[in-house]
Amino acid sequence: MILPWVYLAVGLALLVKGADWLVAGAAALARRLRVSDLTIGLTVVAFGTSMPEFVVSMLASLQGNNDIALGNVLGSNICNILLILGVAGLICPLAVVKRTVRLEIPLSLLAAVMVWVLGNDMLLDGATSNLLTRGDGLVLLAFFLIFLFYMWEVASEPGANSAEELPDLSGLTVPKAALLVGVGLGALMLGGQGVVKGAVSIATQLGMSQTLIGLTIVAIGTSLPELATSAMAAWKKNADIAVGNIVGSNIFNIFFILGSTATLRPVSFGPGSNMDVLAVVIASLLLFGAMLVGRKSRVLDRWEAAIFLVCYVAYVVYLFQRESGALPV
Repeated sequence: MILPWVYLAVGLALLVKGADWLVAGAAALARRLRVSDLTIGLTVVAFGTSMPEFVVSMLASLQGNNDIALGNVLGSNICNILLILGVAGLICPLAVVKRTVRLEIPLSLLAAVMVWVLGNDMLLDGATSNLLTRGDGLVLLAFFLIFLFYMWEVASEPGANSAEELPDLSGLTVPKAALLVGVGLGALMLGGQGVVKGAVSIATQLGMSQTLIGLTIVAIGTSLPELATSAMAAWKKNADIAVGNIVGSNIFNIFFILGSTATLRPVSFGPGSNMDVLAVVIASLLLFGAMLVGRKSRVLDRWEAAIFLVCYVAYVVYLFQRESGALPV
């Protein structure tokens, strides 16, 4: 009974530390190229902090644990907005630049809607089963390439890379940064294997579904890098990194991670998945709405952050009620 929890705990620790090393090395390299804070938040930091989800989902898919692969992505996106931005927003109200509100947040909402459209073959096409096929995965990856092109355009804008936004590198040379990236990737691979092995064993022992494990324990665990990054950014009053990290991670999770997973092996879309995608959509709409109301536009106030946290607790309660059969799937 204890060994699976050890696998899970050690795996999560390696994922968090590996992501930390990867982000530190990658961000140092990016700053050598004089990339802005917002661009780093939406690309380098978002990609680095999403690596735990990527490794876990890919390994789970390769091992045939489809529910963990899908639940990890959807659960992480819900956790990112409701839990992590809720915590960061309580630490400090988060002001967001206009471009993030007008473009990046709607793009993350579009990503969730696309998952619902691509996954509901029975409803929309009269198919015999719901499946995210390899073709669907390639569609998601195509949108990911569009997103990368967009970020390249953002980074190329005049004034996007002003020197005032670039803090001291703390002595991280290019070789040291590259070494951190390599060590971080190695820790991520080992940690991902431990998390998948531990989660599958725990679900079997406790009689819980892999979907529930993926949406809760695994999703929260793999989102710890985002939590640490956004909470620290909020503490330092750097809202671009705090919010940009979350929005970028959610876009990465669906377009890149789920797209890669489906391309590697088709992902079955179970009955409960529609409710989980709906939760992602609702969370995205709450974030978009929070940018339009309150004392000032484009600010996540503390009272709104508190609502996010209450919504996350309600969602977790719903998941356990659904698991017990008390609520319909």
